[in-house]
Amino acid sequence: MIWVLIGYMFLFIHRPFEIWPTLGDLHVERIYMIGALLFAAACPKRWIPNWQHLAYVVFALTTMICWFCSPWMEYGEETVENFLKILVFYVLVVLTVHDAKSLRLLLLGFLAVMTIYMLHSLREYLGGRYAYRMGFARMIGVDKAMGDPNTFAASILYTLPFVVPFWKLGKRDESKTMSAESKTNDSSLITHHSLLMRGFLAGYVSLSVICIGLTGSRSAFVGLLLWGTIMLARSRWRWGLAVVAVGCIPVLWGALPDSLQNRFETIINPEVGPANARESAQNRLEGLEIGLNLWSQYPATGCGPGAWKIATGRKIESHNLFGQLLGETGTLGAVAFAGILQCFWMNLWGIWRLYRQHPEWSRDFLFHVSGAVAMALFLLLFEGNFGHNLFRYSWLWYGGFLIITRHCIEQRLQNVEAYSLDRGPAFTRLGHETA
Repeated sequence: MIWVLIGYMFLFIHRPFEIWPTLGDLHVERIYMIGALLFAAACPKRWIPNWQHLAYVVFALTTMICWFCSPWMEYGEETVENFLKILVFYVLVVLTVHDAKSLRLLLLGFLAVMTIYMLHSLREYLGGRYAYRMGFARMIGVDKAMGDPNTFAASILYTLPFVVPFWKLGKRDESKTMSAESKTNDSSLITHHSLLMRGFLAGYVSLSVICIGLTGSRSAFVGLLLWGTIMLARSRWRWGLAVVAVGCIPVLWGALPDSLQNRFETIINPEVGPANARESAQNRLEGLEIGLNLWSQYPATGCGPGAWKIATGRKIESHNLFGQLLGETGTLGAVAFAGILQCFWMNLWGIWRLYRQHPEWSRDFLFHVSGAVAMALFLLLFEGNFGHNLFRYSWLWYGGFLIITRHCIEQRLQNVEAYSLDRGPAFTRLGHETA
């Protein structure tokens, strides 16, 4: 089933049916989803209890209510339909993925799909396929749905935190968890971290930096710098890496075309760029203000999901998560979305609390996945100041990854406790040394 899920990730992200019209006429994505549902029906399934499921259901119902109440209901049909499709995939993931090995394979498949997506997009860019905006050629994704330069760059940025769990999964962590995992029938977490994997991860980060740079997305560029700075500060070799980074920055900057240098310089000095670049930056701030105005007109349900342009009479979207949330879904949507964020925090806190209570556990793959989800969530909220990412798939996919992570850790705890009972009180007094 994991490979079926990865296959759907490929169809959803790369979207070959938008690249080759023949596949679009065949509606391969719908056929594939029907097949995935039938295959899942025949596979072992287990529902993982978690409050975050309810939060997503409430938000989905709220979205539909806001859509039904919208004066521009026909404009939001595609937005609502796409969100419900994402919700179906989320349900498939949490129903069929229940162990660390499957989760790791799913996340690795996610990175592999993104690699193919970036490589294909880069090939097309070098072949002359790009968007000419703000006075220069900007790299775009090969798909149409999320191929816009800013959206494409954001998609790449939000996946970078998931490089960390695979990088951290070294032999040192494996040796610490070997006895516990083998005795609790959770040996799926143990693998030999090869140089090939490290090479793939380094290549993935390098490819991500190149693609984000070529899109000319200032918000994603700032997010990339923020993520890199946080990773650098958390490293045990932070000072040495900082020296290397300082030395590399002039080289990387010099490798950028003059048009991109000028584009990114407008982040701190807007006067060096064209007037439309300054106007674009101003639109991010106006998005929140306009969203508040829409909220005052439609306080309960907003103007409706996907109705921003028609409701405001503007040619562009909100470019602001918080303006989009209040403007399109009103108070109901804001409360429901706050519930999702609260559940994210509850699951993260629950995971970190268990690791603090069990210092004998090493900081393993599952621990680092929770950290990756937390970092991705932070980037989603940070980038939300510059982009309308409310209905992005990342909110549900990453929530599913976190729910599975917590489930695996709680299963480990139950197995360890059951093993300690079998061994007797002496084992407990020893502090689970053999577990």
